[in-house]
Amino acid sequence: MMELCVALDLPTKKENLDLIEKIKDFDVWLKVGLRTYIRDGESFLLEIKKINPDFKIFLDLKLYDIPNTMADAAESIMGLGVDMFNLHASAGKRAMSEVMKRLESYPTRPIVLAVTALTSFSEEEFREVYESDISSKADQFAKDAMDSGLDGVVCSAFESRSIKNITGKEFKTLSPGIRPFGEDAGDQKRVADIAFAKGSLVDFIVVGRPIYRSKNPEKVIKKILEKL
Repeated sequence: MMELCVALDLPTKKENLDLIEKIKDFDVWLKVGLRTYIRDGESFLLEIKKINPDFKIFLDLKLYDIPNTMADAAESIMGLGVDMFNLHASAGKRAMSEVMKRLESYPTRPIVLAVTALTSFSEEEFREVYESDISSKADQFAKDAMDSGLDGVVCSAFESRSIKNITGKEFKTLSPGIRPFGEDAGDQKRVADIAFAKGSLVDFIVVGRPIYRSKNPEKVIKKILEKL
C-alpha cells in the first residue's frame, strides 16, 4: 500500500513540533529536509521520537559529493536513527556503490533512495542541465541506482510506472510534490494527485503545503489516508 510522508517544511522548529503534536496519532512518515535539519539538527530528530517513537523519519538531504565523502556522510546518518535517506543519482554509480558498500557492515540500515529529476524541473530546464529528456534520464538513473544496490528512487509520479517496468515492483518510488486534491502547484512543475500516483505504482507520496497550511491538518491527513 502507498504510504504518506508529511513534509516538515515550516519556518520554525516550534511550528514543526506543533504540527507533529497534532498528527502524532497517525501512521505516517515525517520528512525532514535541508532547511529543517540545518537549523534544528539531530536534537530535532530526537524530539520527534519523544512525541511518538513509532514515527518513521525520512531524512531528505540529497547527498551529492565525491564518493568517499558521500559514504562518510551516509555512515554518519546511520548514527541518527532515521528510517530512510537519499542521495543524488547524478553523483554516479561509483558513489552510490561506495555508499551501499559502506553500509554493509551494519546489521540493519535505512531505506536508501536516489534522486532522479527534481520535481521543480520543467522539461526545458532539465534538458539545459542534463542534455536529455526527463523520462529517459530518470529511467537511466533508476537502473544505475538498482545496479548500485539502492532500494529505490525519488521521482515524480509521471516517471514511476516506467521505472517500475525497468526495475521491478520491489524497487521503491517516492514522489514529492503531490497535491492530493488538486491544490496549487507552487514552485513544483511536475505534480500529481493521489489517484494518479496510485495508478503509477508510487510507494511513498510526499505532501507538505496542503497539510501544514491547513487549519485542520488532522482532517487533511485523514482524507489522504482514506484515499490510500
